[in-house]
Amino acid sequence: MSLFLSKLLSLFIHPLSLGLLLVMGGGIAAWWWRRLGLLVVGLGVLVVWVPSTAVFSDWIRGTLESRCPPDSVEAAPAADAIVVLGGAVGAPKPPRVYPDLNDSSDRVWHAARLYRADKAPLIIASGGTVPWNDQRFREAPVMQRLLVSWGVPADSVLLESSSANTYGNARFTAELADERGLDRVLLVTSAFHMRRALATFRRAGLNVVPAATDYQVAERSMTLLDLLPDAGALAGSTTAIREYVGYWVYDWRGWIARTRAGRA
Repeated sequence: MSLFLSKLLSLFIHPLSLGLLLVMGGGIAAWWWRRLGLLVVGLGVLVVWVPSTAVFSDWIRGTLESRCPPDSVEAAPAADAIVVLGGAVGAPKPPRVYPDLNDSSDRVWHAARLYRADKAPLIIASGGTVPWNDQRFREAPVMQRLLVSWGVPADSVLLESSSANTYGNARFTAELADERGLDRVLLVTSAFHMRRALATFRRAGLNVVPAATDYQVAERSMTLLDLLPDAGALAGSTTAIREYVGYWVYDWRGWIARTRAGRA
């Protein structure tokens, strides 16, 4: 299955896309089978409403993040390199002058934090771009630019700019680590993504220690308002659902090692 096709098909498991399809299909069906059509419309509304609530969004993201509890930089073991995965920054495409930080940019900052704590002498910035985007803009050099601005020497940052997904991150980083004779690496990615990333890197033959960051679910008191739809909650639920489906697809394709997130 091509990367483009897999990205396209993944849209149909997103709550918003699936819910809208059910509402449209139910509306059409109601012309001939009223009760069945209205039932499908109601199902479509629920498919969008439930993931749009903060209660559901926090719960489903928490099921992923709890697999790799947060830890301090001081508690991280020493390693040969720190691998930071892409998906964190946008290239400085016009009219931007500087890199654009997105919700996962904690990944890059955490890699810098580990480096400055002398946990490893090198950082591998792993991130290219998908084939249908402008190939002149790849994420690894952008991450290097940020790392340098945060005090990491440019010659301490190795670039892996060929990958377009987590499988590519693991495959090309493993090749780079083999060339450099690197053994143990600290893997930096968002907590919700660590389960799949860790299993994929271990399947590629790397000795990996998780160093998760970007925890999105924080302790707070719930109110009745958390049962109402919210765009941010829907986005969070969609991310978690996509991550679960991604793990299942990687497992089906034989790209992951069956292991639990935790210290190596």
